[in-house]
Amino acid sequence: MSEQITLQVNGESKTCEPNLHLPNFLEQLGLNPRLVAVEYNGEILHRQYWDTTEIKERDRLEIVTIVGGG
Repeated sequence: MSEQITLQVNGESKTCEPNLHLPNFLEQLGLNPRLVAVEYNGEILHRQYWDTTEIKERDRLEIVTIVGGG
């Protein structure tokens, strides 16, 4: 078993494997990466950077689910 890192997700402490990329982390949380917006350490993170963003110890994520309707 590999060492886990700790980060904050929507104000709650979560753990994951080191060097995990953002889309994989979102999927581990049970989220569809296509249906969420992510604030990463206080900044809105544009989707073009998601595949190259690795989750690091003490990162802070705010994840908002996009809801359609009319």
